[in-house]
Amino acid sequence: MAEQALETTITNPELAGELMRGADAAPQAARVLPDPKPADKHGWWWGTGRRKRAVARVRLRPAKDGQGKIQIQSTHKKFKDVEEYFSELRDQKDATAALTLTDTMGALEVVVRLAGGGYMGQAQALRLGIARALVGYDPNFEPALRDAGYLTRDARKVERKKYGQPGARKRFQFSKR
Repeated sequence: MAEQALETTITNPELAGELMRGADAAPQAARVLPDPKPADKHGWWWGTGRRKRAVARVRLRPAKDGQGKIQIQSTHKKFKDVEEYFSELRDQKDATAALTLTDTMGALEVVVRLAGGGYMGQAQALRLGIARALVGYDPNFEPALRDAGYLTRDARKVERKKYGQPGARKRFQFSKR
């Protein structure tokens, strides 16, 4: 029994490395990462991002030719690049922020369907959707994406207008007499 335990310890490369280094050199507390979500039957990883009224449905996969790019699907067969779809530089940077952070900008092919909201909300929804799909693709990206705030949904929305008032918070002038 003791021989079997010793043999298992030596054949396991991680434990053998710890034995060679000594117990003091072992890592403090290694973070256990979740298993990666498998791709769907077509090889895509999916992520959904939302911001205000905007929704981004994102799918990504490794680029076959090494020239991966982000394509926004406007109709069934019509696609636009990020630079063509978002005219503001701020929105272009928001859309590509998660890929830039993880250094996977040209390595992945990203196809996006955007609906609702304005351009800024759509760009931020796209950032969240890409970040969620990247975590499914490789769970090692999660700590960096979470620290940057790309995996947190921004839940702020426009407050509704109340009846008897000109706006959500604004009031008509009060008259005592």
